Amino acid sequence: MIKLESLNRKEAVRYLGGAGIQLNYRMDRLMDECEREILSKASPKFLYAEYDLPCPELIGGKDIENHLSGCQQAVVMCATLGAEIDRLIRVSQIADMARAVVLDSFASVAVEQVCAKVDELIAEKHSDMNMTFRFSPGYGDYPIEMQRKFLTLLDAPRKIGLTTNDNYLLMPSKSVTAVLGLSSEPIERKKRGCAICNMRETCRFRRNGEHCGF
Repeated sequence: MIKLESLNRKEAVRYLGGAGIQLNYRMDRLMDECEREILSKASPKFLYAEYDLPCPELIGGKDIENHLSGCQQAVVMCATLGAEIDRLIRVSQIADMARAVVLDSFASVAVEQVCAKVDELIAEKHSDMNMTFRFSPGYGDYPIEMQRKFLTLLDAPRKIGLTTNDNYLLMPSKSVTAVLGLSSEPIERKKRGCAICNMRETCRFRRNGEHCGF
């Protein structure tokens, strides 16, 4: 089980900047309120399963082939904040759009933090292996339709209530599917993530809610 104690404010501000929202005292208070709401309503759940490579079921396009090149295993994972977060944002969109945008930004931060914790759990379990970053359906030429296949492989609709709509978008929306690779050999720098970096605990970028650009 994963429990979120706090959310990365700096990352939420980055999302808000992209939405054109200016920060001020009122917005600061609103962000405090929205962070508390997301933390209270979120019900983080995740699943993952390991597959030996090659695994034709996971392949679709050249980008995922390149990403898993040199790996002996792949890990398929999914994570969600639960349906209550979608309902919270939807109600706010009717009553207060600014609040809805802030809630949405914190929800995006929250699901990424859940995924980062899953990364760490996988990295700890496979401490003798090297791990790539998460690669999700919809990246590059990896078909978005793979989302439904991942959920079927993980039995996610039954186990955690995570499904897709007719356009293969995840429901609840604040959810993620992804695949990552495990290799007995060093991973190319461009394929690595924070979870397996030996500077993870002391990294100044992570302390500031950022990353070094891997």
